[in-house]
This record gives sequence, C-alpha cells and structure tokens, in this order.
Amino acid sequence: ESSPQLSHIADFVLAHHEWFDGSGYPQGLKGEEIPQESRILAIIDAFDVMMHEQPYKNALEKTEAIEELKKSAGTQFDPILVEKFIAIIKERELVSAYSNL
Repeated sequence: ESSPQLSHIADFVLAHHEWFDGSGYPQGLKGEEIPQESRILAIIDAFDVMMHEQPYKNALEKTEAIEELKKSAGTQFDPILVEKFIAIIKERELVSAYSNL
C-alpha cells in the first residue's frame, strides 16, 4: 500500500500459494481466477525450492523436480503453464549443449 506503483505486484505474490484446483490459500481461488502472473510465480517458486537444499529436505535433481511439477499439474499448478515451463527448461538445455560444441 505504501507504493501504489507496486501494489499489483503484491497481489500476484499474495496469490502465488493458490492452487489450481482451488485448495490453496489465502482466498481459495481456482483455475483462471488466479492471476496468470501468480500461477507462473508458483511454478518458479516451487521449482526453485526443489532445486535447492532446504533445512528439512535435500535438493532434487532437475529431472526429479520436473517430475514433481508434472505430478502437481492440474492440482497445485496450471497444467498448461507447467508444460510451457518444462519446454523452456529443455530449450535452454539444448541451447546450452549446442553452444558448448
């Protein structure tokens, strides 16, 4: 509220714990009710947490983290955005592999 220019960003951050199936929080939003920016942020945040060691859990390998995203597509995450996120990761890996030739 102290920065009107950034207030819409706060709304996206607030909604990034909403689940695609409506079982998230704080408002119990579902599917397209969740701002697209929040749905994207939720995927990125979860992937980042899975890829880095936590005090309560070891980091996952990239392939394991991707499988976890796939398992949660349609429940926790927007399935279309999960597919797009995974495609971006694979594209970046391909570009990286070719740039090292």
